[in-house]
Amino acid sequence: MRGAYWRRAGAGAPGGAHLGILQATVGAGVPQREAGPLALNPGGGFRHWGGVPQEVLVDNARALVSQHDPERQILVFAQRLEQFASYWGFKPRACRPYRARTKGKDERGVAYVKRNAMAGREFSSWAELEAHLVRWTREVADLRVHGTTGEAPLERFMRAEAQALQPLEAKPSFLAERELVRVVHSDCCVEVEANWYSAPQALIRQRVSVLVRDQQVLIRHGGRIVAEHRRQRPGSRSRQVIDGHWDGLVPQRQRREAVRSLRDTSERCDQEQEQEQERRMVRSSELARPLAVYAELIGEVAA
Repeated sequence: MRGAYWRRAGAGAPGGAHLGILQATVGAGVPQREAGPLALNPGGGFRHWGGVPQEVLVDNARALVSQHDPERQILVFAQRLEQFASYWGFKPRACRPYRARTKGKDERGVAYVKRNAMAGREFSSWAELEAHLVRWTREVADLRVHGTTGEAPLERFMRAEAQALQPLEAKPSFLAERELVRVVHSDCCVEVEANWYSAPQALIRQRVSVLVRDQQVLIRHGGRIVAEHRRQRPGSRSRQVIDGHWDGLVPQRQRREAVRSLRDTSERCDQEQEQEQERRMVRSSELARPLAVYAELIGEVAA
């Protein structure tokens, strides 16, 4: 098994990933809000094939390749792609710049998805589009007779290629777990996805490892977990502080005074609200009149 080709799809565009030898295509739609280095997640293709190729050939999109100069033999992959490759256990390769034939199969695969799976169709939602592509891959792309090999991709895959793939080992999605490096700020917090999570104050200005999971954010230092937080919605700008992490950062006396001040302010606000509500009730009662008064006025007008 030589490997798989992976082309980064543009925002809102259909894309495809396929095994170079097999021409076994997997179509995927990419919403604009998810466009990024891993917008077309090859992990989905790995699960479709049931294994991971030893090599993955990518094009030279900036989100995938930071620098590529064949003449000087310089090739620097984007950090995100390096992390993804390390997670799944494959070797990334990059197409030679300005040499279309090194990724010709890739481009033809994307064109095939656009022409055969997408052209002339409309979808009311991304869920409907994705369901269509899954069905199309299973019922059309996998079963067609390929023009180069003369075989159905699925038959060729099961006969000659499936055993060459590396096992998946039941790994979760790469996007569900990633590791970052952060420096603990002077407020004992690290910033992740525009949210702030606390660490012990002894780690201020030190580097820590932050493991971001689907529902958790774990902060590690020196090989052990020093803080565990519930993951907040990205971009919500919330601050999660564990009791004890600020110990020693602010003198106890000042902390007690701050807590007391907040409590007194809250009680004073409650009292002011109650007083204002009573004043409103008094004004309402002063303006209220017996119905007999209105009946008498109506009678005078009628007369």
